[in-house]
Amino acid sequence: MAGTLALSDEKNTTQVRDEAALRQAVWDKCLRSAVDYFRECTNPKNGLVADTSRKNSPCSIAVVGFALSAYPIAVTRGWMTREDAAEITAKTLAFFLDSPQSDAKDVTGYKGFYYHFLDMDSGRRIWDCEVSVIDTGLLLAGVLCAGLFFSRDNAVENRIREAAETFYRRIDWQWAQNKGDTLSQGWKPECGFLHYGWEGYSEATIVYLLGLASPTSPLKASSYHAWTATYQWENVFGLDFLYAGPLFIHYFSHGWVDFRGIRDPFMREKNCDYFENTQRAIRIQREYARRNPHDYAGYTSDFWGITAGDGPGGSELRADKRDLRFFGYSARGVPLGPDDGTVAPWAMAAALPFQPEAALRGVESLLHNYPQTCRAYRFCSGFNPSVDGDSGWVSDGYYGLDQGILAINIENAKSGLLWSLMRTSPHLRTGLKRAGFAGGWLDSRGGS
Repeated sequence: MAGTLALSDEKNTTQVRDEAALRQAVWDKCLRSAVDYFRECTNPKNGLVADTSRKNSPCSIAVVGFALSAYPIAVTRGWMTREDAAEITAKTLAFFLDSPQSDAKDVTGYKGFYYHFLDMDSGRRIWDCEVSVIDTGLLLAGVLCAGLFFSRDNAVENRIREAAETFYRRIDWQWAQNKGDTLSQGWKPECGFLHYGWEGYSEATIVYLLGLASPTSPLKASSYHAWTATYQWENVFGLDFLYAGPLFIHYFSHGWVDFRGIRDPFMREKNCDYFENTQRAIRIQREYARRNPHDYAGYTSDFWGITAGDGPGGSELRADKRDLRFFGYSARGVPLGPDDGTVAPWAMAAALPFQPEAALRGVESLLHNYPQTCRAYRFCSGFNPSVDGDSGWVSDGYYGLDQGILAINIENAKSGLLWSLMRTSPHLRTGLKRAGFAGGWLDSRGGS
């Protein structure tokens, strides 16, 4: 199929005989394709980035956070000039700082937080969505990353660093607690705070760490411990791990935080760290797929990646001579589900910094058996081989969240760029310390 990625094709076109060099070339192209999503799907006037590559997609503020983290990768690898990256970064930060914030229904944010989805041109709230704590946290991670990377003494880069600090300082984290111990998930002008919070391990680790370190409105350390008190430590397939079903949860905070060798009180008690926990989560995913309890097409220890993402959706369909129900965009997970036979091909690739051999085997198996899942070196959001006959169901377009964490994870596996940058952040170090983390690089001088 034209435009798809296959190792055999790469061998024929480049005549690379060394398998290690071949793999390196493939990963480089996958990395660039993921980074290029942000150049293709960004409004150059304001820096807002589309949630998906589909026509008329709104901006997702979390995807903007990934974009701000991807520009340093592009600069470092020579795919974008430092001047161009600094210019779009400065425009992005200026937009968020200058955009209207109030308790009105049609603004951009409130109390330093921002609405989950924004109109790509006006930057105003759409879809009656919530002021999102988690998505603002992911945006903030990118903002701080940009402030660290653009460290030169010139007008544009000085402005970026000043804007990053201003952005952080005006977030009212204590308001987001809604007078409780833990953070709320969001707020709407129509009804106030959402009636649910963060319970159980999730992608919110980075949010709590940055909230704890706030220079102006810090969370109390007790808020982090109140959240970790809701964790579920489980034994699955003979492995003890901190449970979260969807695989993306085990990836997201790791994009900016190098958890290798550092432990909070919860993990010290379990003699584990969050990096090792993600390794275990990947092993559980592979074992679940090998056992394939629902007998879905394709599942093996080299075909996995059950997480949040796009799906066939709609009503019940007939596949493999069975009546099955398929979900649309959904947070799938193992071993407790939901699971409808849909995998996220990018999630296998994004395992590279945690389980490199599993990532390599999974991606190579995927590309050999289902090359339609990776066109022009870009992995789709969802794939279900139980639907639509021999070709399987392939999601339409691409999602910025998928491409963002994939780009960061590949780069961290190859060079550790984002981890190295964020280890120098005094804010992140403060948040980690206040949460009770210790050990490894966090105890070393300079955090390197």
